[in-house]
Amino acid sequence: MMDGHGLAEVAGAIGIFTFITTVITVIIIQVGATVRARAALAREDEYRRLAESGVETQQGIERQLTEAGQRLAAMEERMSSLEKILQTVE
Repeated sequence: MMDGHGLAEVAGAIGIFTFITTVITVIIIQVGATVRARAALAREDEYRRLAESGVETQQGIERQLTEAGQRLAAMEERMSSLEKILQTVE
């Protein structure tokens, strides 16, 4: 039979086991949260780089479109003057 001292030892062992299990569980949860936070930061950084790249591409396209518009306007002027010359010749 167990006396008071034996029961105290069993209760102490259960308490220590419970404490160690709790500490390990908390450590695992915190490590998981840290890993998820780092992954989120990496993902956000990649999205930021992607957005910057998209903006740069869009600005390049806008410049090309402006140049194309200017060239088209110059061609329209030339065509107009060519039409006037041709009408004068007829």
